[in-house]
Amino acid sequence: MLIQAPTPSPTSTFLIHQPLFPRSASLNVSRVNGVMNTWSSRRELSRRMVVSAADDQSNSTANSERKRKVVEHICLLKTKENLTDEEEKDMLDYLYTTQYQMRGIVAISLGRISEENLENYTHAVYMRFQIKEDLAKFYENPFYLGVLKKHVMPYCHGLINVDYEAEVEDDILPIFRKGEEFNYGVEFVLLISFVDNAFGVPVQHALASLARLTHGFPSLIVQSTQGLNCNPSNKEFTHGVVIRFRSLEAFEIFVGSSEYKEMWRSEFQPITQKTLSIHFSVDPLSTEIM
Repeated sequence: MLIQAPTPSPTSTFLIHQPLFPRSASLNVSRVNGVMNTWSSRRELSRRMVVSAADDQSNSTANSERKRKVVEHICLLKTKENLTDEEEKDMLDYLYTTQYQMRGIVAISLGRISEENLENYTHAVYMRFQIKEDLAKFYENPFYLGVLKKHVMPYCHGLINVDYEAEVEDDILPIFRKGEEFNYGVEFVLLISFVDNAFGVPVQHALASLARLTHGFPSLIVQSTQGLNCNPSNKEFTHGVVIRFRSLEAFEIFVGSSEYKEMWRSEFQPITQKTLSIHFSVDPLSTEIM
């Protein structure tokens, strides 16, 4: 069975933010003295962004050498079809405010999934914890259990959790996902199930290729993490990936690039038995570090 590289659905029905230009447009954009100029090729735009970011990469090399371990939590929800706007707001508000009611959550984003998917998931929640012990306490916290019972499950008929340990730059802004560049954009979640006989070098090589590629697009990507699923209740997926893009346009450029498609075809497709990819828009939030 061939598994195509995860890409946005052409029949998106839940898009919150529209791209800067129509999907059908073939163009390149560069900023010269604050003026946006169009070019002739979207692929050329992708390549130019990579080249233009080379200096940024070299300048940040020293800072990026120091890493800090974090724990990523992903929850995908299947809400009922007749969910009202008021019920949706109630559910998302209570999930979002969990960060203020318990210790351990250092970052959170959530929203309505921006495309249809075969699994029919409608909403996504992403959280970051500093250590695994904080995540374990989160699952058992009475406040969180109350939120699930009173404000989530009455509106849902299914959910899935994926957790993994990852590394990020050892600095307060990337750890807590604070600052202007984290206030908006698109969250891309990719869940992967690798075949059993691929564990070891093939899986490590594929994930390393993805890490190198995301690192090579700093003009499109704010942060990317990946890791082995450590949630004992979920055996459906073996690994998780979360990538924060700067905009919907940046997301579409990356997943539509020949580099990404070729990497997926050569590195992932031969050893992958199942994938689930979703994305959702991130609304502007406060830049104050809590």
